Amino acid sequence: MNNKIYFVGSGDIAVPIIDKIYQSEKLNLVGICTQQDRPAGRKKTLLPTPVGLWAEEHKINIDKPASINNKDFISELKEIAPDIILVVSYGQILKADFLALPKLKCINVHASLLPKYRGASPINAVILNGEKSTGISFMEMEKGLDTGAVYYEIIQDLNGTEKADVLEDVLGKMAGSRVVNVLLDIAEGKIVPQKQDNSAATYVEKIKKTDGLIDWTFSADKIEKIIRAYYPWPGGYFFVKSKKNQKKISVIDSKIRDDLTGKPGEVISANKKEWVIACGDGKSLELQNIIPEGKKMMSGSDFLRGSNIPVGTILI
Repeated sequence: MNNKIYFVGSGDIAVPIIDKIYQSEKLNLVGICTQQDRPAGRKKTLLPTPVGLWAEEHKINIDKPASINNKDFISELKEIAPDIILVVSYGQILKADFLALPKLKCINVHASLLPKYRGASPINAVILNGEKSTGISFMEMEKGLDTGAVYYEIIQDLNGTEKADVLEDVLGKMAGSRVVNVLLDIAEGKIVPQKQDNSAATYVEKIKKTDGLIDWTFSADKIEKIIRAYYPWPGGYFFVKSKKNQKKISVIDSKIRDDLTGKPGEVISANKKEWVIACGDGKSLELQNIIPEGKKMMSGSDFLRGSNIPVGTILI
């Protein structure tokens, strides 16, 4: 069979895409590469990437090089001679020698409508910026960061309530539903890639843990977007001080309120029904569901039953 596809991916968004390629009778999946297992949790247990876990479930041996640009690894791939290398949420920069490997092209599935949101965290960025739509771009890979010509785009409308994990799942499934036909059309020369308008490009950096720290001087709208954009990692979070230490509070669900006001960070309602904190724009945020450090998810009002955080407290 022709149409030899070598798959390179790590993140959750890659799983429905590799699954559709694996199931296809029209594509020949000749290999899979993912990042190495990494320590997670307090015990630092080594865990595979989502693609690695998918491969284990399907009892498929896959490549996990420390560096995908390693010369010996590239020599091994030359022997496989893939027609197309498909890259989805991998996590390493591919250098020129790797990009030159396939007979046809290295294709990247990028989770934005290019040229907007080139870079490492496009899903988070569209939520943070309140975009009305986003999508998937199948693009030709080159030396620049997400600068290659675009073969195919899929548009997804947004309603302003999406969390990053749910949106990633939606985009992954959407890309998976089209990936086989798109790769076949590319292989058969049926799609002419369109150059990006570099003047319209925007870039997003890799997420840092500190990006989720809530600043109560921000507007309620901005904080609410931070909570959704960074779920589940690093999460929107703040700290509550106690006599002995401070507790991290991760906010899972929140609601903007315009009926209660106060100083930024001031607890303006704390009772059996609600926990509301004032923000920097005259509005406030109701903390509907939270995860206190070391505990399970609970409502904001349930947390208050066991914590002394009276009205008037200023959170910093």
